Amino acid sequence: MGLPEERVRSGSGSRGQEEAGAGGRARSWSPPPEVSRSAHVPSLQRYRELHRRSVEEPREFWGDIAKEFYWKTPCPGPFLRYNFDVTKGKIFIEWMKGATTNICYNVLDRNVHEKKLGDKVAFYWEGNEPGETTQITYHQLLVQVCQFSNVLRKQGIQKGDRVAIYMPMIPELVVAMLACARIGALHSIVFAGFSSESLCERILDSSCSLLITTDAFYRGEKLVNLKELADEALQKCQEKGFPVRCCIVVKHLGRAELGMGDSTSQSPPIKRSCPDVQISWNQGIDLWWHELMQEAGDECEPEWCDAEDPLFILYTSGSTGKPKGVVHTVGGYMLYVATTFKYVFDFHAEDVFWCTADIGWITGHSYVTYGPLANGATSVLFEGIPTYPDVNRLWSIVDKYKVTKFYTAPTAIRLLMKFGDEPVTKHSRASLQVLGTVGEPINPEAWLWYHRVVGAQRCPIVDTFWQTETGGHMLTPLPGATPMKPGSATFPFFGVAPAILNESGEELEGEAEGYLLLRTETSWLEVFKQPWPGIMRTVYGNHERFETTYFKKFPGYYVTGDGCQRDQDGYYWITGRIDDMLNVSVREKIGPIATPDYIQNAPGLPKTRSGKIMRRVLRKIAQNDHDLGDMSTVADPSVISHLFSHRCLTIQ
Repeated sequence: MGLPEERVRSGSGSRGQEEAGAGGRARSWSPPPEVSRSAHVPSLQRYRELHRRSVEEPREFWGDIAKEFYWKTPCPGPFLRYNFDVTKGKIFIEWMKGATTNICYNVLDRNVHEKKLGDKVAFYWEGNEPGETTQITYHQLLVQVCQFSNVLRKQGIQKGDRVAIYMPMIPELVVAMLACARIGALHSIVFAGFSSESLCERILDSSCSLLITTDAFYRGEKLVNLKELADEALQKCQEKGFPVRCCIVVKHLGRAELGMGDSTSQSPPIKRSCPDVQISWNQGIDLWWHELMQEAGDECEPEWCDAEDPLFILYTSGSTGKPKGVVHTVGGYMLYVATTFKYVFDFHAEDVFWCTADIGWITGHSYVTYGPLANGATSVLFEGIPTYPDVNRLWSIVDKYKVTKFYTAPTAIRLLMKFGDEPVTKHSRASLQVLGTVGEPINPEAWLWYHRVVGAQRCPIVDTFWQTETGGHMLTPLPGATPMKPGSATFPFFGVAPAILNESGEELEGEAEGYLLLRTETSWLEVFKQPWPGIMRTVYGNHERFETTYFKKFPGYYVTGDGCQRDQDGYYWITGRIDDMLNVSVREKIGPIATPDYIQNAPGLPKTRSGKIMRRVLRKIAQNDHDLGDMSTVADPSVISHLFSHRCLTIQ
């Protein structure tokens, strides 16, 4: 982060003392006393006690948490078995292997029947247009999931089959993924902003038997004909020798035609006038969601799955341009997302939680669907974007639903900072208690604005570091326990044992700093020394790639691929992807060998929609190689075009 290292201990309350210098690392904020008083983890000492037990006695720690869930049959053998060392054989992780459960049963049936939460709102749905709203209770959600589970079974979907889902943020998306989980099928959700080529690639890689999509939707002002893109993808699959036998289509923009606006089983009619969207129909393949649901029964016995059975596949960009199908399993993932949600957001029964992420990303899987539902939470499900119809939208929704816990990306925070304080401060936001960030390290300036303006200097910020591969939070503050430093993900979550390695694979103890100023190679690499329940188990269809990517470089460790610094107080600071780090300095400091051959000025860098720099694309540009691989995650393709067209305009 390039910030000064002198530090000042925090003062009382949530206000931190001013730092001696200009850097954000020199100040910290203690948790507000009113948050600590009611927190699940009320002090740093208590956090340390729990973390120590979770690392030293993981079987006992997670075994106690497992008792809070329903298991059809208990674990018959070792609670945890694993191998992180490629020199000792195949990499594997097994939590509670042999125990059977069903995650859908745990997040719906138990909440309705055992915890008597049937009438509690599971989701407030807020559409793209203000005024497009509905809500769905736990009982209503259970009924719809059972109905659609029966639909899938009638279409021949069985345990272990893969189902592709290509939908916007509507309630039917949650219904579809939970229905897959209920019958033991693997859902593979593809972000609705991805291209038909990306959808085709993912369908082919996991041999999906069925596709679920939508007619069309609005994202801000933009109309997206999703069915047309789905048709293109299925045509490409056909041409490549893999015909998908069925495509189920939700009538979303055309919902008003159904006369179902008041039905709790459907989102409300779209209020915005729609152009005549042409929806092509493929007889023998396409089926309407609403017609299938009308014929389906509302009870469905869950498929009891082994704790190590796969739950879903989610594709993440690989360094080669070919996406990796990250596989998460039923039991461990359930325990981990439920536990991280409860403690990281300090969840209480009266909370209204809002994670702004799309379910097409891992954040949406873990903290829109599975984590909140596993805790019986009420959440906001948002179809729109932060700036439509104006930049007040997020804060208007916070006030409308009295949101208490709010979780968003630094990219969104920096975007909204540009419009000043007034769009935020003209709303009450009095309900907010905890703020969170996800997707990339937050820069201290954005953290301070988020804390001062959005949180009115009274809301702790949980700056979470994790990955698609980890399933849930790895480094994070706890709202009632952890003094916060702007830009630091602070300390490891329960069960997480981080280490910082140099390029020789040696663990660096204590305050690890200095090398990044001297070298351009790998200096500090963050790794984890033992498994946590939510860790991915493999890359779908390619276990060798799994081992090579995450375990081969440093046997005995899971390698995150991220650079990391640890300060004198033990706080962790994520510095970015380690494989491409380059520190720019003056010629006299770094010497002739390390001096870059060319420096290219750029108006921007190719980034994903979550703000991560696409370094593999920069390598391609440097090599003048236009074969870029999968580009479905890029936020602004025009940046890449500009960099290619100006790549020769360099200075020495």
